Amino acid sequence: MEDVGREMSKVLQSRELDERFDTLIQAVLNDEDVQAFILENRERLTDADIQKSYAKLYEFVQEKKKFQLKDPTMLAPGYEPQLFLNFHYIDVAYIPTKDLLLKQREAMIRSRVRAMNMPKDIREAKLVQFTQTKERSQALDAVMDFLDAYEQDPKGFYKGLYLQGSFGVGKSYLLGALANELAEKGFVSTLVHFPTFAVEMKQAIGKDTMLDKLEAIKTSPVLMLDDIGADSMSSWIRDDVLGIILQYRMQEQLPTFFSSNFDMKQLEEEHLRISQRGEDEPLKAKRIMERIRYLADEIHMVGINRRNK
Repeated sequence: MEDVGREMSKVLQSRELDERFDTLIQAVLNDEDVQAFILENRERLTDADIQKSYAKLYEFVQEKKKFQLKDPTMLAPGYEPQLFLNFHYIDVAYIPTKDLLLKQREAMIRSRVRAMNMPKDIREAKLVQFTQTKERSQALDAVMDFLDAYEQDPKGFYKGLYLQGSFGVGKSYLLGALANELAEKGFVSTLVHFPTFAVEMKQAIGKDTMLDKLEAIKTSPVLMLDDIGADSMSSWIRDDVLGIILQYRMQEQLPTFFSSNFDMKQLEEEHLRISQRGEDEPLKAKRIMERIRYLADEIHMVGINRRNK
């Protein structure tokens, strides 16, 4: 009797499974997208072909529901499931959505801008949002001229800009906008807050990462050194960091931009010339300035302090 009972349980369980399977398949075949696909391809699909494709049809219906509900457990988040005919077999393809493609494009563009220690508003700066005034038009025109020339021939040498002006007139913002515009056009650039970078270079000595950091900065296709002169500069940073960067870029003729509260003369006389120890080193300061002048044209930016607006 026990054997008969076991066999009867197996039979009943098997029937239950068959009934569940039939119910699931009927629900799949009733799906309007499944019906439309089968109808469209009926001449190339036999009943046996459709039966062999049940698993894929079930996958499609389940993933479509998850896609519509934006369920994060779906097989391929951001991709929409679609049916396609794979010889005599129905299969599922996952097509990236417009939102996903847009996010991927934005991520790719962001990856072309290496912004080191820059605030969010600078990292997201746009030229179209740069308020043009009479006082700032020269700087904006010069940036646009550079963009046009660089896009035409990225391997040519073009002088960058030395943007000088008081706090909040838009120097850093314009550099950030330039970096993002270059990224939109497919070009890589590096935007560095120089005082913070100088601190990191000192810290990198003990970690043995100094040369890697220096190499990444000096070899960037387009380099923007923001806030030059904001903090006192040691002789080592001036000569063995900034000097090496500028020397390499001058030799390789790589576009280089600067921003500073000092004009070029002030930077030389009041910042680069006197070391942290109070030593007067006019020749070393002049050597740095010769490289800056070779790489960039000075433009004076004036206007209201927009940081407090």
